[in-house]
Amino acid sequence: MKSATAASLARKPRADGVASRHAILDAACRLATTHGLEGLSIGELAEHIGMSKSGLYAHFKSKEELQLATIDAAISIFNADVLEPARKSRPGLARVNALVEGFLGHLARRVFPAGCFFATVAAQLAARPGRPRDKIVAVQQSWAGEFARALEQAREAGEIGPGVDRAQLVFELMAMLFLVNFEWVVTEDPGVLEKARLGVKRLLSAAKRPG
Repeated sequence: MKSATAASLARKPRADGVASRHAILDAACRLATTHGLEGLSIGELAEHIGMSKSGLYAHFKSKEELQLATIDAAISIFNADVLEPARKSRPGLARVNALVEGFLGHLARRVFPAGCFFATVAAQLAARPGRPRDKIVAVQQSWAGEFARALEQAREAGEIGPGVDRAQLVFELMAMLFLVNFEWVVTEDPGVLEKARLGVKRLLSAAKRPG
């Protein structure tokens, strides 16, 4: 009995630490979308969540470590909110539309206070070489890869013509989503989301096999 109790007590601090780290990173993700990842420091985050700097240092030893952990947390949130539901849809154009709708819903639900986490920090880190930028670039490439795979599946299913430049189509889809993110953050006008839907519909209609 004593050993079981001791084990339970040992697990509780560990569980509390995991919960605390999760709460810290959730706050860090939100703060990064409004202040930028470069503006995210241990001191500022500690003040924002009402925690001591020494308490934060127990979780993150440096600003870069905090930034990388914040990006990883944002990836987990985005995957659960957008990618995983979209991957359950039928391969091909249905999945392309599911990815788009997932992204637009992500914005509309205001999962982060300033739109897409990755669109926000990508603009800031583009000219700042380093591990955080490398991770963001990998995320953007992975996101583009989701569209590329879905379009390849659409080609194999005969949903789009064999001569369609899929790389160009992915570029145009991504560009449209980056723009809608900016306009949504600035205006919060639902009409912006509808414009994006119409734009995607036109792009995909033009790519469909005739007849």
